[in-house]
Amino acid sequence: MTRGPFDPTFKDLPDILPIFPLAGVLLLPGGTLPLNIFEPRYLSMTTDALKTADRMIGMVQPTGAENSASPAASRRRGPEVYPTGCAGRLISFTETDDGRYLISLAGAARFRIREELPLLHSYRRVRPDFSDYEDDLEPALPSSIDRAGLTGALKYYFKAHGIEPNWSTIEKMEDRDLVTFLAMGCPFAASEKQALLEADGPEECGQVLLTLLQMAAAPDIDGEGTRH
Repeated sequence: MTRGPFDPTFKDLPDILPIFPLAGVLLLPGGTLPLNIFEPRYLSMTTDALKTADRMIGMVQPTGAENSASPAASRRRGPEVYPTGCAGRLISFTETDDGRYLISLAGAARFRIREELPLLHSYRRVRPDFSDYEDDLEPALPSSIDRAGLTGALKYYFKAHGIEPNWSTIEKMEDRDLVTFLAMGCPFAASEKQALLEADGPEECGQVLLTLLQMAAAPDIDGEGTRH
């Protein structure tokens, strides 16, 4: 991944970030996430994001735990979310005739939630802390992942889930792009997606991904004997 002319630098990252809690949906730096926006509060969020210089929205996942605030406040604010998310830059949008936005977010940098702010137009906002993830904005260095192991696990995973992949496209992808594509696209549980998000760099993310693929395909692997 090389830096594009519109890619943000660290100083361009916002002090206040709207967040979109969505279970099982992962955005990683360097990835692209399409979204169908139809709820009124998220329509307002998108409209407001388009007015800002950074055009950023933070993707976070609900934890599944009950909100520790009062029941009334919990209903207003929404579910508890994981403390780490990924900020995405709004790179395209389309308005539909039935009042929706079809948007795409380009993953920029991960962040930790430092503070949650009062609602604005019914959507949630936070003060993000990007300091631990400044490297997310740098051009990718060559990474070393177990490509053979990952490919082998993918074959079992795709077979177990009845997926017919485009192997020619997969084989042409760079290691980091492949890890990002699979981590975002495979239907892992929210906690597993979060482990991929919080991995310390592409190599660790690739190892977590390999482990998850092997675990998900374990019944199929066991049925065919030990894999070598």
